[in-house]
Amino acid sequence: MSRRVLALLFLCACAGTVFAQDLSNIQIHGFATQGILYSSTNNFLGANTSAGSLQWTDGAVSVSDAISDKLRVGIQLHMSQLGEFGGPELQVDWASGDYKLNDYAGIRAGKIKTPLGLFNDSQDVDAVHLWALLPQGMYPIANRSFYLSILGGEYYGAAKLGNKGGTLVYRGYVGYRSLDINGGYQNEINSGVESLETGLGVPYTPPTTPSGGMSFGGDVRWITPLKGLMIGESTMIADLHGSQGPVTFGQPLNGLTQYYTQFEKGKFFADAEYRRQPVAFHEAAGPVYVPIPLDWRSWYVATGYHVTERLQLGTYYSHFVDAGGTNNTSLAANYSKDWTVAARYDFNSYFYAKLEEHFVHGTDGDYYADDNPNGEKPRANLLAAKIGFSF
Repeated sequence: MSRRVLALLFLCACAGTVFAQDLSNIQIHGFATQGILYSSTNNFLGANTSAGSLQWTDGAVSVSDAISDKLRVGIQLHMSQLGEFGGPELQVDWASGDYKLNDYAGIRAGKIKTPLGLFNDSQDVDAVHLWALLPQGMYPIANRSFYLSILGGEYYGAAKLGNKGGTLVYRGYVGYRSLDINGGYQNEINSGVESLETGLGVPYTPPTTPSGGMSFGGDVRWITPLKGLMIGESTMIADLHGSQGPVTFGQPLNGLTQYYTQFEKGKFFADAEYRRQPVAFHEAAGPVYVPIPLDWRSWYVATGYHVTERLQLGTYYSHFVDAGGTNNTSLAANYSKDWTVAARYDFNSYFYAKLEEHFVHGTDGDYYADDNPNGEKPRANLLAAKIGFSF
């Protein structure tokens, strides 16, 4: 049995032991999933998907306790393996204390989730989503931990805007975030560092410690008087600095802005988001300085419907483009367009299955050069299937 499956079973066993004690103030939740990815051509997400890959295992357990009416503490342990990304080691997704000052304000501190768009702070909980893969131009699964949380503090609250004004929900945060050494962005940085070191006649130095930087921002969402309609905006300002051997890399403070809306009525829902993220990235070694200007722009629209109590169907179109530097955005290497159709079936309150087909045009997204040494085809289909257990 593989190490990642053993780790996943250990998570569930620990949670079951605590749950069996029936401690009145403690809440225990978690999930475990196993997926398969199969592509018509190209290899996606660090896995050998063109041959079919079962390297997609995910699981988490969260434990929280209400210390008092105003104070709650909690932690979530997570294990994830997606192709070459992640591994069998347990990671702390978040661990924080939450103190609610009054009905309008509260504070959190520790390793806290980052509010960014509709799903950033819930993308670690597979069981709440219809999709096996959220729109990757907005929520890249190979870089989930980089966006999910920071070490720092947050102020949050809500205010009613009169009888017909709806409710304003607000969050503001500041802290430090780190790259995942086994994540997608680090994989791309490694390729550039290796190339630069080789050109200087220096042996490549794999990373041993995560790089990181400061991050601060906020989120404001308006729950409108129109039942089921919510509109919001998120902003993040962050930098990144790191080094591998003689090579340094990073970016100065840059801003990310994300706009979103969600509408739900009965069995129907519709979501839409837009994000722009300009990044002045660079790599340098001695006299050599390599600027890598990026300008990521992504958006998607999604809709879904509960056909029955157990069956849900949906579709989304996701669009990502890098308009940085002198990039020609009409070239397939600088964009990714993904039309997805999906289905989810809940067997009962604990077990569910997901199936979806992605029709992908463009190669600036879910591909990594070391997985496609002969280059990528401009068009490919990806089948994603997943079974899950949640409690």
